[in-house]
Amino acid sequence: MNMTYENGANSDKQLYENLKVDCEKCFGFCCVALYFSASEGFPIDKDAGKPCINLEGDFSCAIHKDLRTKGLKGCTAYDCFGAGQKVAQVTYGGHDWRQYKESSKQMFDVFLIMRQLHEMLWYLTNALMIQTNSTIKDKLIHLVSKTERLTYLNADSLMELDLEAHRDDVNSLFKQTSELVRDKMLRGQRTTLKRKKTIAGRLDLIGADLRKTNLRGADLRGAFLIAANLSGADLNGADLIGADLRDADLRGANLTNSMFITQSQINAAKGDSNTKLPISLVRPRYWD
Repeated sequence: MNMTYENGANSDKQLYENLKVDCEKCFGFCCVALYFSASEGFPIDKDAGKPCINLEGDFSCAIHKDLRTKGLKGCTAYDCFGAGQKVAQVTYGGHDWRQYKESSKQMFDVFLIMRQLHEMLWYLTNALMIQTNSTIKDKLIHLVSKTERLTYLNADSLMELDLEAHRDDVNSLFKQTSELVRDKMLRGQRTTLKRKKTIAGRLDLIGADLRKTNLRGADLRGAFLIAANLSGADLNGADLIGADLRDADLRGANLTNSMFITQSQINAAKGDSNTKLPISLVRPRYWD
């Protein structure tokens, strides 16, 4: 996979395609490496490093078609941004954790690191698409290339990465991009989103009725929008990075130009055929 952005040679859509999940090339890392909580869309808790009981010998899921009906909505919402196949096929050259049990723990740890790097690449790609400031855009292109190079490090080098330092550099550009785009969208106006109480510093909009609220260019970074009513809302230019959209009603909402929204956020929400999504995202089948 080569995502390097040089003089616009790769299309925006292709950059996103390289970050989409391909479970057939993975070794079920998300079904083993992750901790699952009953409060996050799973029927029971599952310890990290313990294979899911539904994981088959060929790393497929025994109940893939029935995940939601069997209480595993968390599985349908999860997205590794293509990190699973990168670790399986590139970092470990096609050697799986069942064959090499002595390396299994390292594989799971590397997967968690790779997932963070691929998530950063997703957001960087989004920022690159919408950023018009040439100075910031050049910095974004540099970080895309740097982050991609990191994903090709060997397992030992990945384990030694200072992810926090790299994340700080990335987040700084995200914030600058968000402010510029939202200011342009608002054109001196203000959203009608009233300040609400917060939970751990994050905006608390759990269950809120936001149908009549002007959310164009709104700062919804990290907001709790669980079960919020956003049906018919115009979210163009809104920053949704890290927002919790579990069971949020997005029927008829316009998210065509929303910033930093991911497939996992969409997968966790409710929508319909009238919900407008960015080109980077796929409409969940269960919305129909």
